[in-house]
Amino acid sequence: MQSLRRAAKPAGAVAAAATLAAAAIAFTETSNGDKSDKVVKCQAFPLTRKVRESNLTKTLPIACRDGTMVFPWSPPSREEQLKELETEKYDLLVIGGGCVGSGVALDAATRGLRVAVVEREDFSSGTSSRSTKLIHGGVRYLENAFLKLDYGQYLLVKEALEERSHMLQAAPFIAKPLPIMVPIEEWWKVPYYFAGTKVYDMVAGKNSGVPSSMFLTKQQALYNFPMLDPSKIAGAIVYYDGQMDDARYGLLILLTAIQAGATAVNYMNADKLLKDEDGKLCGARVRDRQTGKIIDVRATAVVNATGPFSDAVRHMANDPNGEDNGPSTEKAEQDIIVPAGGIHVTLSDDFSPSQMGLIVPNTSDGRVLFFLPWSGGTIVGTTDSATPLTMRPKPSLAEVDFVLAECGRYLNRRVSHDDVRAAWSGIRPLVRDVNAKDTKAISREHVVEVSKSGLITIGGGKWTTQRRMAQDAVDRVLKEHPRMGGKAGPCATLGLKLIGADRAGIICDQKYDIVTVTLREDYGFDRDIAQHLVSSYGTRALQIAEIIKHGYPTRAKGLHPKRLVAKHPVLEAEVAFAVKHEYAVTAVDVLARRTRLAFVDHDAAVEAVPQVVKLMGTMLGWSRTKCTEETEAALTFLETMKLPEE
Repeated sequence: MQSLRRAAKPAGAVAAAATLAAAAIAFTETSNGDKSDKVVKCQAFPLTRKVRESNLTKTLPIACRDGTMVFPWSPPSREEQLKELETEKYDLLVIGGGCVGSGVALDAATRGLRVAVVEREDFSSGTSSRSTKLIHGGVRYLENAFLKLDYGQYLLVKEALEERSHMLQAAPFIAKPLPIMVPIEEWWKVPYYFAGTKVYDMVAGKNSGVPSSMFLTKQQALYNFPMLDPSKIAGAIVYYDGQMDDARYGLLILLTAIQAGATAVNYMNADKLLKDEDGKLCGARVRDRQTGKIIDVRATAVVNATGPFSDAVRHMANDPNGEDNGPSTEKAEQDIIVPAGGIHVTLSDDFSPSQMGLIVPNTSDGRVLFFLPWSGGTIVGTTDSATPLTMRPKPSLAEVDFVLAECGRYLNRRVSHDDVRAAWSGIRPLVRDVNAKDTKAISREHVVEVSKSGLITIGGGKWTTQRRMAQDAVDRVLKEHPRMGGKAGPCATLGLKLIGADRAGIICDQKYDIVTVTLREDYGFDRDIAQHLVSSYGTRALQIAEIIKHGYPTRAKGLHPKRLVAKHPVLEAEVAFAVKHEYAVTAVDVLARRTRLAFVDHDAAVEAVPQVVKLMGTMLGWSRTKCTEETEAALTFLETMKLPEE
């Protein structure tokens, strides 16, 4: 929550809004009523956009226990963003609103550049919301680096561990350290794994943000992870990585970019890339998929951050008219993306302790298997196989059965289809190494490519390194456009905290338990609801509490929070918040990405559809026909999130 303590009325609405957006000054009142200015330690964004007066009126002030008032930041509406797309000339247009595209926008905006993001679906709706939810350096890659004496892989791990530390500090309410147990079947393997995890700790450094690894005896391991089969364990190693809510983390990056001056619009398809008389890119023709409206967005540079779909945009850049006329053999030879599918199965929370994950280092096919507690369930996965490109990949029954069979090899109970709450698939955009002699070589690094027409494509990498990928992409933009570099500052995202992290230290000074207690004691929320809200929204959880306190279209003020479904702490008020403050446009946006019900519990998500559609329909003015269409679209999407039929 971007906030401001107020003791006196600001000199003007615009001045106050500018102060609010910049987050540089907080105003406090002393006990004797005197007014004093206080500079707080927080990030100050360059004011690269016209700050709107409406930002002050969209959110109610929140009273703190010490008597001060907090004015939360509210983003400009989608309609306001669309108007900016029509009228502004941008330094940089980013195609793709996943974690990397959002990261590019944040990097560029905090350097003082004018940047716009267009996303043809919802923000973080593709690969960015379908990861294993880990923030990791890659302990397996470190093993390969030493076994193969591959210094390049070592550097990749070191970079990823540095980025892991950043992600944990940038939004500590939603990204947290997670202990992960490695069960060891034979005693003689203990020194090997223990030494490996200690090297992992050493590479991470003293400021890693996570505890050091440790050894557990068989008895200690079974105490910490009682679901393990005792016959399959002689001891265990516990090491630490990070865990997050990937879709919401990506949204936080994007909202922070908007707060820093970026323009971002979801459900905006890039139909055509625009070129100048020299054949260089100068923007894109985009189409609003909600209204059909066409806008020509003008920009000095264009970045392609579309993940698995990067090749389609690359083909548009190579076409004389900036269009993609379909696949061809010639185009296939130019492709750099190798899509790899991976499935995950969500089981109930009794398959893992609430604060301990598990990694099985060697499955029957030589891969690894994770058991990870997440959002009231247990994520198990993943597989790795070739897959066709689609925005809605779905797992096969054979893949689910493989994962369940591997579970049965290590647990003390059988895992059946009846235990599956949800099953889903994601596509990892591996990159073909264009510089390798063997054109089939796959790079684990990220790649920045510049086409003849000037399109800058950022591909490969992984969630953990998205910030570094964004930095490299913007650095390349400035290299290709030296005049732009004259007004851009250095990269400012390393160490930058995201919205909801109380960057000013005004609300809870990074002590989020204070917010949890406030929700319970001052607003009367149940413990699980308070903890859920804080772990999803940080200090912005107080805004949801205020929505409930003052009421919303389908619920009167002052009533107890209403859950979407009885067995989960997800609230109906979160739907209202998602529409008003997080650019939720469809019911699927809410069910799959603003909340994560679709990934945690398919049946619960289906049960919540009518409530979500009713409230969104009321807030957005949907007709009866539109509500029916949204219901059908949500149920169709949820079919891809359940146990496949035989």
